Formats: sequence, structure tokens, C-alpha cells
Amino acid sequence: MKIPRICILASGAGTNAETIYHFFESKRTAQVVMVLSNNPDAPVLQRMQPHNVVAMPFNRLQFYESDQLITFLQEFGITHIVLAGFLWQVPPSLIQAFPGKIINIHPALLPKFGGKGMYGLKVHERVKAAGETETGITIHLVNERYDEGKIIFQAKCPVLPNDTPEQIAEKVQRLEHEHFAKEVEKWVNQSLDKPLETQTGIQIQG
Repeated sequence: MKIPRICILASGAGTNAETIYHFFESKRTAQVVMVLSNNPDAPVLQRMQPHNVVAMPFNRLQFYESDQLITFLQEFGITHIVLAGFLWQVPPSLIQAFPGKIINIHPALLPKFGGKGMYGLKVHERVKAAGETETGITIHLVNERYDEGKIIFQAKCPVLPNDTPEQIAEKVQRLEHEHFAKEVEKWVNQSLDKPLETQTGIQIQG
């Protein structure tokens, strides 16, 4: 059986992308072969340069108004797509080209604090302002609406009264680095056995 080939889409620093790459580096369950960014200046591209992956940017035209990116992914043999701090909404054409094979991580406990514009420190500022006593991460399938795909995993951490948004972000990032790659591996194995369908809904399996 061929090893599943993962492409990671990222917009920022890329710490999750690098963590996932290293997780699969010595495994045969899957392989990270490509990291693409919608931001040509994203640190993730520099971060991944030393590794054995294709690391390059793409533009809005290639993503939304043509099939160039889809064709590139298919020609490169990509089987699964992982969004790791990726800020653009995924177009229907990409979802249809990779049905059930696109996954995302969100830095909060969906359905709370999700949706358009909710990313990075903005999420943690909202968590703090709402007086939440806990937050965490949500890993979910990607559908045509922001942060509404089927949830497949959540992990929680406490929010203390004196925590700043930056401190909340640190706690959440630790959860990301602890769980994301492991859950990607489980998801890839499951999707090979039985293709997953993108849908709206809540189903916590971890």
C-alpha cells in the first residue's frame, strides 16, 4: 500500500507544520511532502526549507479562481490536506477534489469562538473577555463554512482568572503540539479504511 502523502497549508509561523513533519519523519503511516502558504512572507516557508518537503507560496487566483492548485496537488500525489494556522476559507472546488480528506485545527472549543475572523490571539482575547474557565483545541473536518465541519477531537486546558490572552495562547499551543500530529495519524488511517464525508455536526472522539 502506498504511503499517504500529506500537504500542510499554513499562513504563519509554522510550528504545528514542523511538529507534524517531524512526527511522520520516521513513520510509514503517512508522509508530509509539501507545505504551502497563501503568504509569501510566512515564516513557515523558511522554517520548512531545511526539511525534505516542497515549501512554496500560492496566490488568490490559484486558490479561488482556477484549478491550478488542485491540479498541482493531484499531480504530486497528495492524498490528505492538513490546515495548520491557515487563514483563508477553503473553496468548494478543493473540498470536492479531496472529499473528507481535509482537516483543520482551531484554537478554541468549537462551536464557541469560531467563524470568520476568529484566529490567533483574537480567539484568546474573546475567551478571556467572556470569562471562560476553560478553553482548548478542536480538530475537525473542513466543509464549506468556517469552523463548522464535523468535530473529531477536542482537548481542554484551564483558563485562570489572571491569565492573559498571551498566556492562554501558550497553553493552547502546548495542546496543539501534543495532540495534533497524533490525531492526524488516526484520521489518515481511518480515512483510508472508510472515506469520511464532510458535514456539519459535533462528534467528540477524544
